[in-house]
Amino acid sequence: MKKTAFRTFALIPLAVSLALLGGCGPKTTQPGLTGEQTAAAQFDVNERANQLFEQIFMEQVRRNPVLQTRLGIKDDYDQWQDLSDAAYDIEQAMIRTHLELLNAIDPSQLEPNTALSYQLLQQDLQNSLEDSKWRFYSYPVNQMSGIHSLVPSLLINQHKIEDVSDAKAYIGRLNNVPLLFNQLQQQLTKRAGQNIIIPEFVFEHVISGSQNVITGAPFSQGEDSTLLADFKKKVQALGLDEVEEKLLLDEANVALLTSVGIAYQSLISFLQNLQQQATTDDGVWRFEDGAAFYQNRLARITTTDLTASQIHQLGLDQVARIHDEMRAIMQQVKFDGSLAEFFVFMREDPQFYYPDTDEGRAAYLAEATRVIDDMKGRLDQLFRVKPQADMIVQAVEPFRERSAGKAFYQRPSMDGSRPGVYYANLYQMQDMPTYQLEALAYHEGIPGHHMQLAIAQELDDMPKFRRFGGYTAYIEGWGLYSEVLPKDIGLYQDPYSDFGRLAMELWRACRLVVDTGIHAKQWTREQAIQYLVDNTPNSTTDATKAIERYIVMPGQATAYTIGMLKILELRDKAQAELGEHYDIRDFHDVVLRNGAVPLNVLEQLVNDYIAAAKSE
Repeated sequence: MKKTAFRTFALIPLAVSLALLGGCGPKTTQPGLTGEQTAAAQFDVNERANQLFEQIFMEQVRRNPVLQTRLGIKDDYDQWQDLSDAAYDIEQAMIRTHLELLNAIDPSQLEPNTALSYQLLQQDLQNSLEDSKWRFYSYPVNQMSGIHSLVPSLLINQHKIEDVSDAKAYIGRLNNVPLLFNQLQQQLTKRAGQNIIIPEFVFEHVISGSQNVITGAPFSQGEDSTLLADFKKKVQALGLDEVEEKLLLDEANVALLTSVGIAYQSLISFLQNLQQQATTDDGVWRFEDGAAFYQNRLARITTTDLTASQIHQLGLDQVARIHDEMRAIMQQVKFDGSLAEFFVFMREDPQFYYPDTDEGRAAYLAEATRVIDDMKGRLDQLFRVKPQADMIVQAVEPFRERSAGKAFYQRPSMDGSRPGVYYANLYQMQDMPTYQLEALAYHEGIPGHHMQLAIAQELDDMPKFRRFGGYTAYIEGWGLYSEVLPKDIGLYQDPYSDFGRLAMELWRACRLVVDTGIHAKQWTREQAIQYLVDNTPNSTTDATKAIERYIVMPGQATAYTIGMLKILELRDKAQAELGEHYDIRDFHDVVLRNGAVPLNVLEQLVNDYIAAAKSE
């Protein structure tokens, strides 16, 4: 294993790759070929095109050790990604080379699925080059993710230790944290030079999260720190002899003290100084060309050409619709009062919350697991294809629960050895009402993210960039659609649970309003928080966390409702046009068996399915 901090890879020379692609040029046939020979040449062209897709994907993977680990690859197991300007320039050159290779192919020669892969990859590469102008318009550290939390998250959740070499790689990663954080500080400094600094409220979250990582042994007295406890547990499970185990633990202790501890202290000091330059203006409108950047973000996130104003109005319309449906449930449960008073009742009545204790947390996880297991038994009613990889439910780890989101999903490893995980944030049980438990489990687990993402990466007839890539509007649209879908098969029998489903749909509709409000209409953080408090049953704590998330992830939150509405629109169209020949399992096959795609591509796929079904 290399001792240098980062590895770079030489690209296959352009001329060599073009030679390998021979036959993919503009000529579609050769004189004198028989029909069988032409068919064979056609197959050969598709095979070579797919080989190129694989080459491009793997060259991108080889340049990112973190992505390798997430995929279950151990080639650079002691490394972090290279954040330097030089690495970025190499990556851009690689993308240009990949685009040249792709453009040497004549897409008219490709069969439909390969042609779609070509179209998607070409667009992704072009977008990457065009978006280079916005390279510094991001927050490398924030309360949602960031490099500071990547280190413990990756090591604890995804760095498996199956032998001594894996343990050595873990120690290597600990020793490489100083270089990673030095590059991180350089990138933060470059952004500050362009007045792109994380908003003032974020610093407390990032600094406290960083301090959490270096709390406990060997940094201070008390229980083992998060990383030492993780390393010790994994090494002890190897069953090594006492001497070898002690040597590894001693190495880890030294690495934690001399590398990790010093790196985090340096980052904390840097952030404390940078905080002096921060402001309370939270939207990206404050950046130079901020409006253009935000519109570009919306286009990439939603895969539509909707403007910020259109998305804002769509949100207001959806909020009004869902409020009306909630009033119907108020009548069903015979609640006497206004919708706002009903929100207060749902927010504060103790019947809707597990105790804020270890027992309460265990009960929540057990019930979420039961809900998902129950849905597993119903999948044949809705789907023909099901994921092979398993999934589990677990609480967000203590080191990141204070700042992490309400819930999220981590996909299984590429080889299926690591299951998918639905993480529930149980830091404060008051933020996890039982009436939302079902919808949240469906969204993050089954039939939501686990169903879609696990199936996508198990599609052997798809190139890897489609199996492991994604489009936020499609992925999160499917997640939100998966909250609605169980109602179609008779679930949400409890009206309060159905209210919870609507509450989560309402939450996503409000996102259209507040995300565009913050980043395009110059709303303040407090104004956006108040909108959520006034229009949803969620707590002020919930609303505050959410708005802080939307501030540091501009545009991302708009994907959910826009994606769901498109899927529902296409489902209604298929049902209307096919009548008695419509089968929801066929519709879901079309949506899931093509992996994540832009919404306009999804519409074309469904239209093709409808046309084919009509012709049968």
